[in-house]
Amino acid sequence: MTVSGMTGMQMQDTYDTIEIALTYLSDHWDEQPELGELAQYVGMSEHHLQRVFTRWVGISPKKFLSALTLDQARRRLNDSLSVLHASLDSGLSGPGRLHDLFVTYEAMTPGEYKRQAAGLTIRYGWHATPFGQALLMTTDRGVCGMSFVDDRGVDACFDDMAARWPKARLVQDQAETERAIATIFASPDDIKSGNVPPLRLFLKGTDFQVKVWEALMELPMGALTTYGDIAKQVGISTGGGQAVGNAVGKNPISWLIPCHRVIRNTGELGGYRWGLPRKIAMMGWEAAAAEGD
Repeated sequence: MTVSGMTGMQMQDTYDTIEIALTYLSDHWDEQPELGELAQYVGMSEHHLQRVFTRWVGISPKKFLSALTLDQARRRLNDSLSVLHASLDSGLSGPGRLHDLFVTYEAMTPGEYKRQAAGLTIRYGWHATPFGQALLMTTDRGVCGMSFVDDRGVDACFDDMAARWPKARLVQDQAETERAIATIFASPDDIKSGNVPPLRLFLKGTDFQVKVWEALMELPMGALTTYGDIAKQVGISTGGGQAVGNAVGKNPISWLIPCHRVIRNTGELGGYRWGLPRKIAMMGWEAAAAEGD
């Protein structure tokens, strides 16, 4: 499941190809396309696509397609319900939560939130990741933002993230953010062995938004939930799903705050701020990691 040994350019090129495959699968999952059909669509041989896809996502295209069926999604939703309401030991919600072993977080105080990050220095950098090019933003108190480049382009991605911190001083520092990226996408074996330094998140949001993000981070890797279930988790019933959806849409730290684990109560995948193919890639990556635990 690792992509070690690849250069940043190779990672981006491979992701671009896999993104095409994932888009096709997400559009045609109900037709259950064969490997040959998928290979022809992306312009690869069946053997090469099978190898690259399995290396990148962690499971074969056939298994991945099976994981996208509504029945599978509904079962994963049902399995996740007990997790959301269980008492957690040692701060861990399950063996699949590899990132729980090294991620902690704190939120801005109300006063800091009101000041809109005045006096805060944010260092940022652009990096190739398993899910495409990402913008990472860090402070002395931890990672404060991560966004993926979508069809809006690099400039729009940066403007969107910078607007969340209107009074902060932004400084490009590729070396500093590179260290954080290496930690975020470390291999599961390195995380388990303790070879990865702890990672802190620094959250800027309203009390309600932070509660929603905390609920998301309680979900085990590979599990799924719905907006309505998250609303119940944070103590809202009537109209809670829409409020949760708004908070999920404001998530400042993609992947680490796993809004990609939220789907519709019908089992359908729904949308994603950084593109449905990327959401599918993340879900497949995590499903493969959970299978390996």
